[in-house]
Amino acid sequence: MHINESEVEVTAVRAQGAGGQNVNKVSSAIHLRFDVMASSLPDDVKERLLCLPDHRITNEGVVVIKAQEHRSQDMNRIEAFARLLDLVQSVAKPPKKRKPTKPTYASKLRRLDSKKKTSAIKSNRGRVL
Repeated sequence: MHINESEVEVTAVRAQGAGGQNVNKVSSAIHLRFDVMASSLPDDVKERLLCLPDHRITNEGVVVIKAQEHRSQDMNRIEAFARLLDLVQSVAKPPKKRKPTKPTYASKLRRLDSKKKTSAIKSNRGRVL
């Protein structure tokens, strides 16, 4: 699966948390926004992507990823694109159809045998004459 960089909006923002002067001066974190409906992804992939129960996907169908692990902006940009690609790859392959199966003859016999044993145990619990 391939994502065009022109479909992705990348913004540099200041990172949160500790880090000293570098955090206060440099915008090293990356906000990546990807509009699923306006993208060139196939329709079935778009549908599966929007159905994901992921907090990074907004109600409007925009994937928002924030990367701020690394000190450099370039590394965070690469990290954000990798996360987006992982998210899209996770729904790129359609799920397998479930084939309903029947219980085997032996499993039916085992079930009936255990029912007979349980029935015999319970019938013996009656009042003794």
